[in-house]
Amino acid sequence: MTDIRQLLLAAFEVEHRDHLDAIRKALDSKAQLDLREIFRRAHSLKGAARAVDLPAIEALAHTLEEVFSRQMDAGGTFDKPTLATIRETLDAIEALAANGGEPEPVAAEPAEPVRGVELLRVDAEELSELSEAAHQVSTSLADQDRALATLRRLQTEMLRLERLWGEVRPQTQGGRESLRARDFDHGLKELSRELRAIGQSQARAVWSAGQAAQRVREQAERIAMTPADTVLGTLPGTIRQLARETGVEVEVEVEGLETKAERRVLQALKDPLSHLLRNALSHGAEPRAKRRKAGKPEALGIAFSIAARGGRLEVRVTDDGPGPDLARIEAAAVARGLIPPRGPDAPPASDDEVLALAFEAGVSSAADVDQLSGRGMGLSVVAEAVRALGGSARLAPARPFGAQVVLSVPLTTSRRALVQLEVDGALYALPSDASLRLLRLSATELETVEGHPVARIESQGQSVVAPVVPLIALLSHVPSAVPVHHGAVHVALLARGDRRLAVAVDAMTDVAPAVVEAVALAGVDPALIFGAAVLSDETPVVVLNPDALMDRWLRDHRRLANAGLGLAEQDDAEAKAARTVLVVDDSITTRTLEKSILEAQGYRVILAVDGLDALNTLRSGEAVIDLVVADIEMPRMDGFALLQAIKADAALATLPVILMTSRSDPEDVRRGLDLGAEAYITKQKFDQRELLATIGRVL
Repeated sequence: MTDIRQLLLAAFEVEHRDHLDAIRKALDSKAQLDLREIFRRAHSLKGAARAVDLPAIEALAHTLEEVFSRQMDAGGTFDKPTLATIRETLDAIEALAANGGEPEPVAAEPAEPVRGVELLRVDAEELSELSEAAHQVSTSLADQDRALATLRRLQTEMLRLERLWGEVRPQTQGGRESLRARDFDHGLKELSRELRAIGQSQARAVWSAGQAAQRVREQAERIAMTPADTVLGTLPGTIRQLARETGVEVEVEVEGLETKAERRVLQALKDPLSHLLRNALSHGAEPRAKRRKAGKPEALGIAFSIAARGGRLEVRVTDDGPGPDLARIEAAAVARGLIPPRGPDAPPASDDEVLALAFEAGVSSAADVDQLSGRGMGLSVVAEAVRALGGSARLAPARPFGAQVVLSVPLTTSRRALVQLEVDGALYALPSDASLRLLRLSATELETVEGHPVARIESQGQSVVAPVVPLIALLSHVPSAVPVHHGAVHVALLARGDRRLAVAVDAMTDVAPAVVEAVALAGVDPALIFGAAVLSDETPVVVLNPDALMDRWLRDHRRLANAGLGLAEQDDAEAKAARTVLVVDDSITTRTLEKSILEAQGYRVILAVDGLDALNTLRSGEAVIDLVVADIEMPRMDGFALLQAIKADAALATLPVILMTSRSDPEDVRRGLDLGAEAYITKQKFDQRELLATIGRVL
């Protein structure tokens, strides 16, 4: 078996050259210098050097990173002395890498070459072109199939003419007519034989070419598709090493590295995922005492999972640290001028809006800058890389605590199957892997919920009451009627988790593969699109982002979403388990006790460590909560403040809340009930029968 370090060094040999070449090319270019790109390259080079334990190269890369970071803050271009220093540093890195990370060879004899490992960097564009060429061959063969079908129709027509001639020929016997008839008969038979021969030859050629094209296509896909482990497998080890060096106790869980995706996709995700894992370590680290008080294990938990679902690659990076600091993110966004300062009477921004700001350049909740941090660039780099792949990134609080970033990208970027849609005279497309079903509903099947059209749809064995939303309304932000044509409504059923959304269009015309390019389009909200594609008939089409369409509906109709519209239903046997209780308490003992009592009775339980954590969970829209059981005395946001926030939010106001406290002060009881609590339980006389009876009465 090849030594793992040899394999890593061979990979570093390819990777470090790629970063050095990119930085040098950027410095030599006459175009405007992209400081963020060369900063990202230096940052990634530093991480790669750390992964293979080359501290001298890591230190030089860190120096470059510092120089590029300062220049980003200062603006402008490098002066000549600085530029010369940068080039000398690049040369020094190259020399160190050639000597295995040492300034001079460590032995008099030539160093042993790496044996048994040969890595070749294949340009992603060339690989994409190979795949595209294979698809073009397949398209050409489809044209040949049509030509073969035409030949067969001609053969059938020839047989008909031969039969007709057989009926007419007896009438041409005798004299010159007989001679002409023999000539015509001979020519007809020759033509028939040649037509059969051409047809047989064409059929053999099409079959042979089809087999060859299939082998080329399969080979191209084998080259392009590779297990995630081959590209991303070193990342968990890098984070463990970083944790050891920074004194952070960490447990890293990895799942799904055997999942296969296009190598180009995985390579494009490597640097963003490195940033995410570093962020999880940097932002998630907490003092042991604080973790113990919150009921967490002493070691920071970081989970890294990869899965293929419905033609897409889903990557999750989760930590059980303190979770996103919404106040710091908002303050950083204000400081960067991304949003205006909030006035004293202005309502707070929604959690989703604030969390989305974390993906903007320069927005960071990090208190300090060190070798772990990306200086506010980490999540913006992630967002840019994912959008370039035609994917999406989402930051959310993790349950019961911590943060989670979910990346969703196509498994391959070479070609994607697109559902073509007609909307208000324009042509759009959706990736087919984003649509669970394409349906033609009778207009009489539509019902209304609070004035909004819905339809009951069977989806993956579950029944769901899905909102039916005109696509033009999502694109234009202008209310529109559901388009009905000849008594029917055409919808594409989109899905994310348990959430469903039926997007109504005028017509669905075709499903065909095409290459999707990331482009900016005038007059189209860039947040709603992946890019554009050119169809086989040279027609351009805008390719929409289904996750963004779902986000827009959730944001515009949060109250309906929180009420459960669009969530898959469960059968009667699961009805009780579907009732979800959010337990909010800063005491791990109390949380554990209440969780065990409620789960024993068949309830689903979600935990929150304080009021702010609970409010984030409620506003995320990822689960429908039926009841909140909250302690009063908690850090950051106590039970009274949580109750006020719930009742002040139109989307949550009807949610029942039970307050629990160790104090039985009548003033507290009265205050809680006046604020809208459905019940008030004191812990001194806590009885699980009372808790269950109260919950049963409220629900």
